[in-house]
Parts: sequence; structure tokens; C-alpha cells
Amino acid sequence: MKLLLRFSLPLLLISFFIGCSPSIRNTPGVSLELAEFRKAQISDLHYSLSLDIPANEKQPIAGDITIEFDLKENLIDLPLDFKEDTDHVLSVMVNGNSSDITFEDEHILLPKSLLKTGINNISIEFIAGDNSLNRKPEFLYTLFVPDRARTAFPLFDQPNLKAVYDLSLTIPSNWEAISNAPLENKTVVDSTTTWDFEDSDLISSYLFSFVVGQFDRVTQTVDGREMTMLHRETDEEKVNRNLDDIFALHASSITWLENYTGIDFPFKKFDFALIPSFQYGGMEHVGAIQYRASSLFLDKDPSDSRLLSRASLIAHETAHMWFGDLVTMDWFNDVWTKEVFANFMAAKIVNPSFPDINHELNFLVRHYPSAYAVDRTEGANAIRQHLPNLNEAGTMYGNIIYNKAPIMMRQLEMLVGEEAFQQGMQEYLSTFSFTNATWPDLVSILDNYADADLKKWSEVWVNTPGRPHFEIADNQSSNLEILQNDPSGDNRVWPQAFQLTAINESEMRSHDIFSNAASTNIELEETASSTLSNSDGSGYGLFPISSLDDFGQLNEVQKASELINIHENMLEGNVSPLEFLELLIPMIESEENQLLLNLELGNVNKIYWDLLNHEGRNEVSSRLETLFWELMLEQEEPSRKKIFFNTYRGIALSPDALEKLYKVWNEDLEIENLSLSENDFIGLASTLAIKMPSKSIDITTQQLARIENPDTKRRFEFLIPSLSNDQNVRDQFFETLKEEQNRETESWVLAALGNLHHPLRLQESEKYILPSLELLQEIQQTGDIFFPAGWTGRTLGNYSSDSAVQVVRTFLKERPDYNHQLELKILQAADPLFRANAIKKKWN
Repeated sequence: MKLLLRFSLPLLLISFFIGCSPSIRNTPGVSLELAEFRKAQISDLHYSLSLDIPANEKQPIAGDITIEFDLKENLIDLPLDFKEDTDHVLSVMVNGNSSDITFEDEHILLPKSLLKTGINNISIEFIAGDNSLNRKPEFLYTLFVPDRARTAFPLFDQPNLKAVYDLSLTIPSNWEAISNAPLENKTVVDSTTTWDFEDSDLISSYLFSFVVGQFDRVTQTVDGREMTMLHRETDEEKVNRNLDDIFALHASSITWLENYTGIDFPFKKFDFALIPSFQYGGMEHVGAIQYRASSLFLDKDPSDSRLLSRASLIAHETAHMWFGDLVTMDWFNDVWTKEVFANFMAAKIVNPSFPDINHELNFLVRHYPSAYAVDRTEGANAIRQHLPNLNEAGTMYGNIIYNKAPIMMRQLEMLVGEEAFQQGMQEYLSTFSFTNATWPDLVSILDNYADADLKKWSEVWVNTPGRPHFEIADNQSSNLEILQNDPSGDNRVWPQAFQLTAINESEMRSHDIFSNAASTNIELEETASSTLSNSDGSGYGLFPISSLDDFGQLNEVQKASELINIHENMLEGNVSPLEFLELLIPMIESEENQLLLNLELGNVNKIYWDLLNHEGRNEVSSRLETLFWELMLEQEEPSRKKIFFNTYRGIALSPDALEKLYKVWNEDLEIENLSLSENDFIGLASTLAIKMPSKSIDITTQQLARIENPDTKRRFEFLIPSLSNDQNVRDQFFETLKEEQNRETESWVLAALGNLHHPLRLQESEKYILPSLELLQEIQQTGDIFFPAGWTGRTLGNYSSDSAVQVVRTFLKERPDYNHQLELKILQAADPLFRANAIKKKWN
């Protein structure tokens, strides 16, 4: 976005010195310049918001808002954010005076002539915008991150103008409600009830939220803390099976965070709502966390990884109460700070609750593959990025802030020391409580606790993208030289600690390495037959692989680290997919750790569908079908049985294998100790509808009739056209996605794209790539933060053809001025396409 100031910076400074007022030119969104100006001028901000929400989601929502704030200097017609049509603004009062409605580029201009220095009072009647209200049959939930509050009601929508919110909601009397603050009172009038909430704590606009609708309300008191949950799950057995664990995990997370930070839970209450088909895993609204219902209400016999994922998600959102909600980034270029601390703390929090889990292993498999999936690409982005306008803030989100940043933070903790790091974090939280802070603010604090130059360290790790490549040079039999190379040619060095393990016939010996130069020498105590790079999984980069014969000697973390090394080297073209597959099969047959098993099976799926051509897949298909069916039957533990069943379902291609699956789905074949939920049957029906096209209509019709939960039924109804065997039906369905209203439930859309672009349909669906890329800018403007990456990933992820590569390359070449952040998203999503194309040419 262009600079909003009409004058150049020198002229603007001169204007202040000679007493002239600055001139702010409006532009869509919230520019950095506008935000900085308002931050300097506005304080003591308070919103009183009333909304009348009808049961029918098609009817408008009437609202009125009173905004009070202290204005330091009355310099300009002050822009108030409201991204809606002019006719949604009904009246504006400024300090008791009626004001003309001046509406420009998503802003209501508050006239300077009616404003004053000191306390101002603004009253506005309006019709709420629906873009971020997520209105569904029977319920509604708000989702205002990063700058979407302005799509619903008028306000100053920027994170560094924290405010108190006084909310009143008039809703149908059979609806429930929660918001950021406790309920003050309820008033029933005829068939509606007005819920008046207390003043909220001081929070940023993206954290303001409420949920209303036909929900069940459950309240528990755990460790002396009362918590309330809203949900819409109709399976009472599922609810009862999960309920106590959900509340207990929240309570234990709060207790851990209070102990670690030295700050008691800082807000008035702690409630949460479980939303069907929620866009994210969760969102950390103060006092009213929102979760995707299926992430917390687990099916029967969940795997260790599912249980751990739920605990980590709960710990993540709870950690945000301190990291993000109590102390908030000043601008969304530092959104990663709240996410890294939530992820980093979540990894610490879940350890006590899962003593049988190898948490070093969990950290490794959860973060490294996802971080590498972006950092190896042509579209790699730095952890900290430039953000000129909040309307591009959604593009900041992705694997780099959720997965690379925790790796970086762990390296930082090792550099500073665990105890000193905790002390620095406590100082940071206490210093900036209920205010805003930047990453440099934190670095300045931690610098006092470290010997190293953290600003220099941060410059490479935080402010630049990419990863180093490592080599090991054998100078002598017991003298190794570890070389760190910058693949970009910029001669950067990523200072980092990791281990190297020397292996010989009699023993394995680990050596601590600190690589902070292009070359690091290490003296071994004896000659090694082979070496295992990054054997503790702490290092970050592309490491050389060891002898593939050494796996039997490795511990769990070493195995995972080496599997990741091999996977990354395979994508670089250094290892053939079939060679890796032959290594994986015996490991899977004997693997006991579910985290490792999932990593191994994920690699098999990647090779099977993406890196083998049609002939190569057919050569291994029968062998893998037999292997996974037999392994599934052998398992006594239900969760492991389901893991192998789902793997079998994913790779099955032969008529015999598909017939087995069809009998399971039709309940003509029952497998002992295999417990399938309604969601499992829906997933199985979706797979069969694609792989058994002659039965597609029959399968989807029967499955729809089986579904009892109304939210689940609506989802499957939406997906049915994407499962159709009729190409014309699928084409027509894709055309409907070009209309914004048909993309409202984004998780449904992403599931549908997965069906359209299934590996068995690539020749018919490749024509969707170009129009999908052409829609991306609109997707970014109208969708939520993860939707652009999800849209491009589901569109491009399974392709490998020359023609698909050409479509992407040509699209970007013909648009030299294309939005930079979206160009990065495309290049990130296209990386599997580019690499699969090259790998197939080399090895098939």
C-alpha cells in the first residue's frame, strides 16, 4: 500500500513545527502510518456495543456503539474503521452533535470541527457487517483476527489501541451466549433475551469476541477455578467420554503458566466454545476461547498423537492468555511472537500430563517437517516480516511462525540458559502487562541475561528466510570438519547447537557441537565407521545422511532426526523414493512408537502418491495393500489398528482392497477391535466415492441418510458434488466456489478441493489450477488468515506434470507486480509440484 500522508516526511515534520495540521489521505485497510498516528493521539479507549441478533441468519443485525477516548491533539478528520457499504451507517453523533456521514475507503471520518482535545464521545447507529460474524443456522461466532472487527462494526481496529468493551446482546431466548467478560444480567422480553456483560479487561480489537446460538452449556470447577464450555455435539457418549479431560487439561495449563510466569491468571474469567467446522484449531479470545469441536471431542480409542495434539492445542490457546492477550504485539508484523510463545510453552506444558510420551521426539516431528516445508521453497519468508497494511496481516501466518519460530526459540533458550530465559520472560511480561511490545523490546531484555550478541543472532534467525546446508569433511580419521553453507550465496551463518554421534561396531558416542562459523572442527576420541548428523534433533538445516544400515542402533529421537534428514535429501534429489520406501517398510513392521509410526507412514504416503509415477505406484500397490491389511489385523491396541486401517484406506487401489473397504463401510465386514466413528464412516465413504466411481451416487446417498448430527449433515451435503463421478457436476461445483458466499465455511471448501484434486483425478482437474490462482487475491481479501495457504496448497499439492509447472510459472511471470506476500504463498504451495516433477524425471 502507498504512504497515506499527502506530504513527504520532511514537509510533514515542517508542518508540525510551524503549527499546521497533518493531512491523512485515506486508503483501504489500516496502514502502518495511520495506525502510528492514531496510537500517538488516542488513549483511554472504551466501547459500548449493543447488537440485536435475530434467529434467521439472513436477517440484518442492528447495532449501536458508543466510543469514548482521550484525544491528545485535534489535528484532522479522524478516520474510524468500518469495512462496509455506506448504507450500513445510519447515524453519527460526535460529542452530542449530529454529524454528516462521510465515508471514504472503509473509514468513517469523524470531523475535526466536532472533535476536541481531551475526552470525546462518539455514537453510531449501524447495520452490522456479516463478513466476520460467521452466521450459521442456529448459531453465530465472531472471528476478528487480524483486522476483521472493522467488517462488523465501527472502531479503531489496530492491536496497539487496547480498549475496554461493554457488550449487550439481544438474542432468541433459547440461545446461549459467552463473551470476553462475565455476564452482568439478563433481561427477557417476549421471545428474546438481552445479555448484558460486564466491562471487559483491557484487550486488543482482534481479541474481542462473542458466541451465541443453540449450544449446550457445561460448567465445571477444577482446582478452584470455574470454567464454562459451550458445544453442539449430539453424541452424548462422546461428550461424556471427553468432558472431564477437556476441563482438566485447561486447568493444568493455567496452573503451569501461573508458576512459569509468576503472574496469576490475569483476566476476569476463563470460558471456551467448541464450534463445528471452525476455521482454525483454536483462537485465543480472552475469556471466550474458540475451538474446532472435532479437535477436542475425540472419537473412541484415539491414538497417542491425537491425545497429544489435543493437549497441545489446549495448552497453546491457554498460553496465549499471557503471551498475546496480556502482552500483545504492537503491530501484526510481530504476530509470530505470540504464536511462538504459545507453541513453545505448549510443548513445555504437556510434558507433565504425558509422562509416557517422548517429548523431544514430539517436538521434532511436530515442528521440523512443517518448517522445512516452507523454508526449503522459493517462497521462503523470514519469521519477522514487513507489514505496510493490516489488510495483508493474514499473509503473515504459516508454518514459519508456528513451526520454525519455536525451533528458533529453543535455540535461543539454549543460548541464554533455561533459568535465565525464564527470568527474562517474567521481566518481559511484567514490564508490558496489558500493553504492547515488539520483538526488539524482548531482545533488549534477554540481552541482559545472555553473553552472546542476541541482536546479531536475531538478525539471521528472525529477519531472514531459509536454512543452512551442512556438510561433513573427514580431514583425518578422527578429525571432522563441519561446514555450514548458505544456499542463497549470502554467506550467512545460523549459530546453533546440536549433537553429532559417532558410530562404530562397539558403541555410539555423541558430541556437542556449536556451529557459529562456516567451518567447525571436532576431534573424535576414536575412528568412527559412520556419523549421525544432528542426532539430538536440535539443529536446523539440511544435514547429510548416515549409512542406512545403522537404524537398528538408534534411539527414537535419532531415528526421527535421520528420517527427516533422508526425506529432505530425497526432495533435494539425493535419495531415490524407492530406496527410501524400502528402508521404511521394515521399520513400519516393527515400529512401536506411534509418533515415529505416523512419521514413517506419512513418508510412505508422500512417496506413493506424489513421487512415483503410475507404473511405479502399481508395482508397489499390491505389496503395500497386503502389508497394511495384515498389520492392521495383527494389532490388539485399537488406536494402532485404526492407524493401519486408515493407511490401508488411503493407499488401496486394487478391486479386492476396495471391495474389503466397501464391506466395512456397508457394515458387512466387522473387524475385531476396530472402532469406527461417524466421522470415520464419512471419511471412508468419501474415499470410496472417488475410488469406486460406479458406486459414487449410491455411497454418498446412503452415507448422507446415516448422518444424525445436523452440522455434520450440512457439511457432507456441501461435499457431495466434489465427490461426484460426473465431471460436469464437479466442474459446476468448482464454478460455485468463485462466489464468496459459497466459500463461507472454509474447512468445507478445503475438504472439497482435496476431493477435486485427488491424485486419481489430476488429469481432469488440472484445468482448475489457473482459475484458482486467479481467485487468490479475492480469497485473501474475503477469507480468514489460513485460507490463502490452504486454497493454494490443496490446489497444487498433488500435481507433478510439466503442464502444471508451466501454469504456475507463467501465472507469476505474467504478473510482475503481483502482491508479494501472495506470490510467496504460491511458491510455497508449488514446491511439492516443482520437486515431484524433477524427482520423477530423475528416478522414474
